[in-house]
Amino acid sequence: MGDGSRAWTIVYPEGNVHVEADRFLRRHDGSGTQRTYAYLLVDHLRWLDRECLSLATVGLRDLERYMGLVGAEVRMPLGQPWREGKRPYGRSALSTAAACLKGFYLHQASLGVNGELGGQLGRIRLPSRADRRRSFLGHVKAGMPANPLAPRGPHRRHPKMLPEGARERLLAEVRTARDRMVVTWLADGGLRIGELCGLHLLDLHLRESAACGQCRSPHVHVCHRPGNPNRAEAKTKHPWRIEDGTVTGGLVKRVSPAMVHTYFQYVTSEYPCSPAGHGMLLVQLHGPGHGQPWAPVAARRMLARAGRRAGLGPVKPHSFRHSFASAVLDAAGGNLVVARDAGGWSSTSVVDEIYAHVDVHDPAFDAALRTTWGER
Repeated sequence: MGDGSRAWTIVYPEGNVHVEADRFLRRHDGSGTQRTYAYLLVDHLRWLDRECLSLATVGLRDLERYMGLVGAEVRMPLGQPWREGKRPYGRSALSTAAACLKGFYLHQASLGVNGELGGQLGRIRLPSRADRRRSFLGHVKAGMPANPLAPRGPHRRHPKMLPEGARERLLAEVRTARDRMVVTWLADGGLRIGELCGLHLLDLHLRESAACGQCRSPHVHVCHRPGNPNRAEAKTKHPWRIEDGTVTGGLVKRVSPAMVHTYFQYVTSEYPCSPAGHGMLLVQLHGPGHGQPWAPVAARRMLARAGRRAGLGPVKPHSFRHSFASAVLDAAGGNLVVARDAGGWSSTSVVDEIYAHVDVHDPAFDAALRTTWGER
């Protein structure tokens, strides 16, 4: 696209655009949702083609059968296998696929195609207590959208966190000041890898009482920039602007003294003296692309290599975020609001669902069990 961002669509093997899919995906221009939906929708369209079904004739039972073939628990004959040799979707992917299919077929129904299926997918349900808490004026809500394709039943996710001492072992294995900074900023900042690789030097306010006036302590502004040359994007899209050379707005996140220390080590020893004009924080240190922005995929590969050398296996950047959120929640005595704001989540319900699990090694938990067992 003209501003440097990318858009996603679906084409036939001969190169023609799938018009119906393109119309739907255009509703999500400029978002990561468009890419996710494109990958999920193209699989579904291929399945429709194999089953000799059209958008006008496919029914709810067909969609339920498709969801069963990709991993959902449905009680019906599924027919010929699909995606042989590939792992079934996990619960999160199933939920996203259900939302994608519902949105796609409701969009078709709004254009006059398969209105019967649109009516079956456009159901509502009574709001739960959690729904009322999340919504503005939730106490007056009479109904919430329902998706008959979504996975059923309660679900609590258990994130994969780093093992004890992983940070120190990784710092002992990485070989550059830039890589030490990446490990430290992921561990202490709880940043997503796209947020970290998308930072510009202007976003860093690493002294007390910075000119932006939005935080007295050292901090960074995480700003969504779809046109970054390394294609790194922040997930959150808080409004931001530059006033008199100072960034304001975005997602404001405080930084630790260790983060400030590793930043100055990197900038004073490895950052190019003559920047290429892109103004980004993390750059390539070797090869023909020296001084150019460092891509998130390169950061992921660096962490995976360091993890293997440290005996941890391939380390994923998001594990740092999980460990950070769990540590903040423990230190805050279970205060979900503190953990939400520290990690930059939009809702405390996300923190509660993913991280608010009891520690099975907690002394209070152990004492309660032993009392129940009659050992005390």
